[in-house]
Amino acid sequence: MVKHMILWQLKEELSQEEKKQIKDGIKQGLEALQGKIPGLLKIHVQAEGLSSSNADVMLDSTFTDEDALKNYATHPEHVKVADTRVRPYTRTRLCLDYEIL
Repeated sequence: MVKHMILWQLKEELSQEEKKQIKDGIKQGLEALQGKIPGLLKIHVQAEGLSSSNADVMLDSTFTDEDALKNYATHPEHVKVADTRVRPYTRTRLCLDYEIL
């Protein structure tokens, strides 16, 4: 199995209310992909961090294998969410993909 972890920081010019709405949209959009993309076993978005956090949103997802992760990256359902709910509002993205042993 493969883990795909993402941390995003939202754009600084967004108000707190805008950030809340955007985080809710990211969570709803990405978690709705469960069952729609082959090889995606689990997907969870954490959008409420402690005050000590320096990231706004975290994606924690699990795939059957690396090929399933590659398919997810280009799958139209994922691309639609990324292009409408994530990319327009984020300023930084960190990713760590790794194999679960």
